[in-house]
Amino acid sequence: MLPPAFLVLGAGLLILSLTALARRLPVPTPILQLAAGLLVGVVSGRDFAALDPALVFFVFLPPILWLAAYLTSWRDFKANLRPIGLLAVGLVVATALAVAAVSHLLLPGIPWAVAVALGAIVAPPDAIAAEAIITRLSVPRRVIAVLAGESLVNDASALVLYRTAVAAAVVGSFSLGETVVRFFIDAGLGVLAGLLVGWLVIRAMRLTRDTLPAVLLNLLGPYLAWLAGELLHASAVLACVAGGLYVRQRFSTAVTPRTRVHSSAVWELFGFVLSALIFLLLGLQLVTLTGALPSGRLGAVVLVGLAISGVAILIRLLWVPVVAWLPRRLSRELRLRDPMPPPAAIFLVAWTSMRGIVSLAAALALPLALLDGSPFPYRAEIILIALVVILVTLVLQGMALEPLIRRFGFPPDATARDEERFARREAVRQGLEKLEDLAHEPWAVDAPAELQRMREEFRERIRQQDGDGNAERAVRLRREVLAAERRALIRLRNEGMISDSVLLKLEHELDQEALRLGAGED
Repeated sequence: MLPPAFLVLGAGLLILSLTALARRLPVPTPILQLAAGLLVGVVSGRDFAALDPALVFFVFLPPILWLAAYLTSWRDFKANLRPIGLLAVGLVVATALAVAAVSHLLLPGIPWAVAVALGAIVAPPDAIAAEAIITRLSVPRRVIAVLAGESLVNDASALVLYRTAVAAAVVGSFSLGETVVRFFIDAGLGVLAGLLVGWLVIRAMRLTRDTLPAVLLNLLGPYLAWLAGELLHASAVLACVAGGLYVRQRFSTAVTPRTRVHSSAVWELFGFVLSALIFLLLGLQLVTLTGALPSGRLGAVVLVGLAISGVAILIRLLWVPVVAWLPRRLSRELRLRDPMPPPAAIFLVAWTSMRGIVSLAAALALPLALLDGSPFPYRAEIILIALVVILVTLVLQGMALEPLIRRFGFPPDATARDEERFARREAVRQGLEKLEDLAHEPWAVDAPAELQRMREEFRERIRQQDGDGNAERAVRLRREVLAAERRALIRLRNEGMISDSVLLKLEHELDQEALRLGAGED
């Protein structure tokens, strides 16, 4: 049996190795991380304690939701509100009910409330695994916007249905009207709590000009929003989503450029570590929970899990094209304003439905006993079924996602590129106008040479933006010059002519210029 220190070190090395390996293999990184968790669990010979679901929810879910909301375009979210709502609420309910019906047939004696709880557990797809694949391939911008928007809201609708079903199973009563009312109350209070936390975070950032406190505030924001939602007995999920959206809309004007650069780097690392740990833990839990089932039950439960996985996938494959076609069939105005998307785009949205951390945490959060003291029905089986669904959707859909996207051959979406080019051009023109205004200031009149140099620099940047061929050649020339400057600095450091501190300072300036040119990976 391996000591804990070796397990921690081994897990860290596995994360690093798998990240590098995933770049060279047609296998999504989350699947490799899940396999690593299984390997650690088997090799270590340990029985890992079951994860505390409250801890899982609190540690992992808030920053993931906050970051997803922070990176979401509010404009695109509003523009796709109809398909997002049909997926995040309508499809979650339809999947939960379909899974409940199938599980009621396959698991003898399972109460309906428990079956609905199982349906709610496996209903919401997780965007972490899909995002790692679709964002690095040529995928229509609207597909990404719909999938990202769905992932922000579906957890909230699934968890409200889950809590209602669990309460009905424990107490023995269920009210559909109460469930609907509770959903809207929880959602409204959660959004208000998130907006309040977001406002407080931005307010605090404006009061401090230091980088470290501002970055820490941004990291604490999701946890504060989650706690606020929990204290109000509202949707903590929507609290994190609302807070992240609010902070994103005001972050650019609330902090300094240095803070923005540092915050981006910290969040990128934090998000990567959280995602890796999530799937490692999934693998470890699979080893532990499999051994907890009664002898002879494992095979039967796995078969039920496979059947429910098929139902969850099939319902989405049927739901997405129907809800894409039906509203347009009923509304001529919608058909004219928003024509039917291509079949390949519809199928990609329908196929992208891998399950993850929310399903696992909800399964683990099932109570141990009912109100009368009897064991919660089928608790161990439900946890294993949830793990089977996570595994099947991750492996089957995750492995097929990249080949499907490449086979569809979506044309490059030039919308983002055109918007970026327009934004660069307008920013440079606004900068030149501001420079001409400043030229009349008393403190700037005595620097005519500097003013003229900056005018020429801005005009050259405008010429580069207006001429694509010249712009590409100019950028390439500047990249080569930056690389030569960087090599010269390294040579001076290696020869002892300058210190490492001088190298780091000047290298950072060159890196910032490279980022401005879009050469940050060179």
